[in-house]
Amino acid sequence: MSDAPTASNWNLPNFLTTLRIIAVPFFIWALVAGGTFGADNPGARWAAWGIFIAAMITDWADGYLARSRNLITSFGKIADPIADKFITGAAFIVLSMLGELWWWVTALILLREWGITIMRLFVIKYGVMAANKGGKIKTVLQTVAIVVMLLPLGLLGTAWLIPGWIIMGAATFMTVWTGLVYVRDAARLRAAYYAENPKA
Repeated sequence: MSDAPTASNWNLPNFLTTLRIIAVPFFIWALVAGGTFGADNPGARWAAWGIFIAAMITDWADGYLARSRNLITSFGKIADPIADKFITGAAFIVLSMLGELWWWVTALILLREWGITIMRLFVIKYGVMAANKGGKIKTVLQTVAIVVMLLPLGLLGTAWLIPGWIIMGAATFMTVWTGLVYVRDAARLRAAYYAENPKA
């Protein structure tokens, strides 16, 4: 039996994660209030952009603090990815509602994100599926794409939207590709488990 101390859930990384979840409705309100490309209220659009940037900074900070100060908790492991999916999912959905992002892109990305999360829960009895490099690249591309698309650049003309669309296209490709890789890895994990435990 291990005598190693267990980190309390009442710590700074978990506070930052909780703060990120609390920020989601404020982010949604600001983005909706700004209107398409921020035409209705540019200030609200900039506020939405600022909230998203702050959320991404806290995402990095809570992970860094949890690892460097040995403050990793079960709550943090569960809440951190949920907080990420809440705010990025909100960004995709509202951008589509505003007509700035195709709904099929939002549907593909959200189906992949939540589908893989659910799949991991189902295959955990066969082993742990670690995050791969492609998944990390996908996350970075999604974040950068959202950051660029949240800027009210559409007010300057359609040409200013092209960089955001290109990055979002790359993010969508990586999202689908890594999703297929995870499905393949899950199938291999399950097959390996039953090969080692034929009576299971």
